[in-house]
Parts: sequence; structure tokens; C-alpha cells
Amino acid sequence: MSGKKKKPPLDLRERTIIEVRYRDGNSMRNIAKELDRNVSTISREIDGKPSRGIGKYIADVSHRKVLERISNRGNISKIDKYTELKEYVIKNLKLGWSPEQISGRIKKDYPRNKIIMRISHEAIYQYVYNQFHRGGNGTLKKDCEDLRMYLPRKRKRRMKKGARIPQKVIRRENLPVIEDRPKIVNRRKETGHWENDFVLAKKSKQAIKTTNELVSGLYLFGKTKGKKAKDGDEVLFSKLSIIPSKYLKTLTRDNGSENRNYQEVEKVLGLNVYYANPYHSWEKGANENANGLLRRFFPKGTDWSKITDNR
Repeated sequence: MSGKKKKPPLDLRERTIIEVRYRDGNSMRNIAKELDRNVSTISREIDGKPSRGIGKYIADVSHRKVLERISNRGNISKIDKYTELKEYVIKNLKLGWSPEQISGRIKKDYPRNKIIMRISHEAIYQYVYNQFHRGGNGTLKKDCEDLRMYLPRKRKRRMKKGARIPQKVIRRENLPVIEDRPKIVNRRKETGHWENDFVLAKKSKQAIKTTNELVSGLYLFGKTKGKKAKDGDEVLFSKLSIIPSKYLKTLTRDNGSENRNYQEVEKVLGLNVYYANPYHSWEKGANENANGLLRRFFPKGTDWSKITDNR
């Protein structure tokens, strides 16, 4: 007997979209269509909170409660269930690998063990924060280890997706939006699709401009002369000028004012620029993660003027 494949439970990204869309006045039907979910799923999630005001439905609170219910049912995470997997994850976290790197590398290190030695980066993050009560917001559980210091950003609490705020959000009128970006980018099967951003320090007049390619994982960065859009684009041009044009297809960036000159970028590099939605940092998550790894070596407060190109 055939039937539709059962969808997995809502994740934090989907719950965040529900919170934002519902607060902005979207109907449950429209939200369900955007997430490719049943309307009943959205209705159950909002669960008797018809008011649209801020605080009436909070995504991370709802998500934490779900995780707590799962924990209370006695479910054991896959990492705890398999000793070899647990040792692999913890060892490489302590070596400085990100959950994304671990999730990708384990497939090459254990090509034949496709059942036990496979883990998603999201499961690793959940494992790290579930060592604490209240889904990562409470005290350390008995006989558990605090692994948060080994994560790229070393946060004591997991941030709500999209919480990182760009310098100044620019209006989206007449901007090429991520919804119009070719769907093949999301599948990560074609080389030539890039993301970029600034890595800033309040006390430094300079910054770091970073860019990454989604399929190869190539990550390029350089120091800027200042923090204006033209300063960052100069570094972007110098780094991508060495890349063959056939591997320059799209570039996704956020809505910060430091990214406003997209027409010049398209003209110089011969690619198409698209803007992520405001406060949706996960829409260029690979760059966010790579920048977090860079912060391990150059933490917040770094004066970039004192860092040479060789260091």
C-alpha cells in the first residue's frame, strides 16, 4: 500500500518563519503553503494563540518545549546511542572542527558505514546544547560535558535563527531577491554559486570581506581599507578575479548597507546578485558558519589594522 511520505517534525527554522509571518498578518493557509505543510500543522503549532502581537507565539520557546517533551519520553540521541559515533564527534569538536565539517567529513572517513556513522550538523548542535537542562538554557545535566566552547561561535545559548542583525538594513524595493534565485543553488549540485559578507570589529576602522562557494567550500577573505560598500567590493573583486568566469554564476548577500552596490558587482564579475531576506542569516548559512570559524582565530574586538596579510 503506497502513501505519502510522512514529513519530519517542524524545525527551528520553520517555527521562526511561522512566528514572523503570523505576526505580520499572514494567514495560516499562506504560511502552510510557504513551508509546504498542512494547514492543520500550522494551526496545532500556534495552538490557541490567535493574537498576532509580539510575544504571543515565540518560535524558540515552542521549539525548546518540544525538545523537552522528547527528552522526557526517554529518547536517546543517536550520538549517545553509538559509542564510535560519539567519540568521533567529540574528538573532532575538540580539534576545532565545526558541526558542519564533522557532518561532511564523516562520510569520507566511513564510506561503508552509512547507518551508524552518519550525523547531521543540526543533530550535533542539538546534542551539544541538550547537555543542559531547558534545551540549553539551564544548568549542566549530571554526567554531561560542556562542549559549547568548541563550537564556532562558542555561544552559551543557542541563538534564534536570524538574530544576527546587519549594520543597517536597506529597503528591498527593486533589489534582486533570493526568491528569484535559481532553484539549483539550493541543491548544491552546480559549482559557481557564492555568498559574501563583512566580518566587523567596532574598534577597528577596517574589516574583513569574506566570500565562499557553496559546492567546493572554497573560502576567500581579505582586509578592507574601510567599512563602506566600495571597500568591501574592492576585496571581493580582487579575490574573485582569479576564478574562471564559468564558475561565477550567482552571489547571495544580506541587506546590510555595506552590500548596496550590487549593479557594480554584477557588471565587474558577470554574475547575478541576490539579497537574502532581512534578519534571515540562515539563507546564507555557509558563509555565516565559515565566518564563525574565522572568529576562532580573530575574536571580536580584533583590531584589523594590526593584522598583516601574512598573519
